Amino acid sequence: MLALLQQSPAWLLATVAVVGLCVGSFLNVVIHRLPRMMEAQWRAECASLEGRDAPEPEVFNLVTPRSRCPSCATQITALQNVPLVSWIALRGRCAACRAPISIRYPAVELAAGALAVLVGWRLGYSAALPFALAYAWALLALTFIDLDTQLLPDDITLPLLWLGLIANSFGLFSDLRSAVLGAAGGYLILWLVYWAFRILARKEGMGYGDFKLLAAIGAWVGWQVLPVAIVVAAGLGAVIGSISLWLSRKGSDTRIPFGPYLALGGIVALLWGHAAVVAWIGRFPG
Repeated sequence: MLALLQQSPAWLLATVAVVGLCVGSFLNVVIHRLPRMMEAQWRAECASLEGRDAPEPEVFNLVTPRSRCPSCATQITALQNVPLVSWIALRGRCAACRAPISIRYPAVELAAGALAVLVGWRLGYSAALPFALAYAWALLALTFIDLDTQLLPDDITLPLLWLGLIANSFGLFSDLRSAVLGAAGGYLILWLVYWAFRILARKEGMGYGDFKLLAAIGAWVGWQVLPVAIVVAAGLGAVIGSISLWLSRKGSDTRIPFGPYLALGGIVALLWGHAAVVAWIGRFPG
């Protein structure tokens, strides 16, 4: 099987696509449950600080309880949970109560599969491929969590940072020195922007999760490619954010999650950043 994947790009892309769809199904669970798990933890910590007993929490994590229909609470069977196929077969409705199932679920699965194909096409069969897939899927989960809650959980951003440093300790995407400088630079750049905006505008413009996410991206791509991620994220954020504010007719004080744009910039930087830097300055700085 490994020889087939190595010798046949078509089989490789088909395999990572199927794996991506399955991972996308799990990411739906992460996107939905992780913020609720964080909220429960915060409530327990607040109760402890106030010296009162926190209510006994129900068992709720990424594994337990099993997925249920949000309308009728009917447990979803394995056959009803096949990525993408089940949603199409059920015509986007619960098998028990026929309540609509959000198109968001197959969209996340499809996005995870598409990202897997893109990464597989770009990197091919290599030691870097599984690391890059984990990177892309983590950024996808962070994108949707930030869109839903304007949170970028440490439970994802910090392991992502360390995984990037581990990958680059083997020189998979950058050298370790560049990765460490990229992580430090990514955090400090947005930290400085945050404080400059806070001093000048006397209000907060972004959260600390954005600092950590850019630090994680820097750990993967290195300091040389980090500007590519920043330019892409800032450009997309300015254009798409302005258009969305105009269409929604909301005020300029409306908070817009920046995580999705950082994630897009991080994907572009990892897959095309090296070539972009060479095209930009004519060489790749050491």
